[in-house]
Amino acid sequence: MITTGKKILDKANKKKYAIPHFNISNLETMQAVYNVCEKYKSPAFIATSESAIKYASIPTIVSMYERYAKNSQAKFALHLDHGKDLKIIKKCINSGYTSVMIDASQEKFEKNVKLTKKVIKWANKKNVSVEAELGTIGGKEDYVKGKIKYTNPEEAKHFVELTNIDSLAIAIGTSHGAYKFPGKSHLNINILKEVKKRLKIPLVLHGASGIPPILIKKANKYGAKIKKAHGVSDLDIKKAVKFGINKINIDSDLRIAFDAGMRCFLKKNPSSIDYRKMLISSRMEMEKVVEHKVMIFNSKNK
Repeated sequence: MITTGKKILDKANKKKYAIPHFNISNLETMQAVYNVCEKYKSPAFIATSESAIKYASIPTIVSMYERYAKNSQAKFALHLDHGKDLKIIKKCINSGYTSVMIDASQEKFEKNVKLTKKVIKWANKKNVSVEAELGTIGGKEDYVKGKIKYTNPEEAKHFVELTNIDSLAIAIGTSHGAYKFPGKSHLNINILKEVKKRLKIPLVLHGASGIPPILIKKANKYGAKIKKAHGVSDLDIKKAVKFGINKINIDSDLRIAFDAGMRCFLKKNPSSIDYRKMLISSRMEMEKVVEHKVMIFNSKNK
């Protein structure tokens, strides 16, 4: 079922669970998300980055999304993740996306507010939901160098009052990519509690892939060289959901699963040139990831 981000997030906020957000770039990732969410009646965000749009094109992505969402009992929103280019954001709003993120988190507070309000004005005309970000979430190098800026609870309250945003991505210690941390993850749940206390809108957690050791082991067994990769623990994720996170973004876990599935098939079937079977192997591995997220986010039958 086609829906907006706001509709499914408002329900998650009220009922205290999280909506899974899965970044896709091709048919197989779309199928993996659809197959599992349809099976478990879980809502989900089908998300694309600006680089995914460059790879697949907006018309192709929208067509694929509408084809699957219209034929599903589960509710799906099509979301632009980390929109920085205003031209791309506007095109997504006018082309069938039902949710967009304006990421001006690297800008000063005043400019972040200004850009966010501009996008909201466009989005309101098309009944499209808008997510913004306050605080900064980088990669491992930013984490090590202390460049990740946690969200300030009072600033978050002021930002929401000024923009009337639908949902807010906050920085509480997550990091983008597979190589997230120098050691184990540690989310600042106290900041989350303080932000949630001040805001009534849904909160979003970026950079939240778990990078499961069993998945890394499988990929490495068949030729990958993924070393010292750490993700956000399931325990931390469950705490985040308990204390107010309503949308959780997953990308790296799907990439690693795709890689592991492909490598496994090629290793076991060296004479095969049937790329469909290769891609099915990747899709099946990704489906395991999607199913796990649906369960720990508590979005089954929602």
